[in-house]
Amino acid sequence: MNKPAAIYARVSSDRQKENQTISSQTAALKEYAENHGYLVPAEWVFEDDGYSGASLTRPGLEAMRDLAAQGQIEAALVYASDRLSRKYAYQVLLGEEFARCGVSFVFLKSPAGETPEDHL
Repeated sequence: MNKPAAIYARVSSDRQKENQTISSQTAALKEYAENHGYLVPAEWVFEDDGYSGASLTRPGLEAMRDLAAQGQIEAALVYASDRLSRKYAYQVLLGEEFARCGVSFVFLKSPAGETPEDHL
């Protein structure tokens, strides 16, 4: 059974945009979703191209937060925690917000652990 999920990718700098890292993030996340039983409709692939991770005001992130609040997804697939936010406090805030909605974050490049040290 496929679990409903959303994909979130972000780049902020011109150098990152030139290297097309947003498309490589998205491709890796789509492959992960396919290989791990996640169902990600095309309209649930969110890319914030050119947005700083130091702010929570980003259109793709806000759309994914709306899906979580509506109970539409079980997981949010993100390439790495710094793509979600550059500020650790925002990562914690988003993690708690999504957890209240029953949504877990899956990070491809920084697997979440259960110990306090892993959370840091």
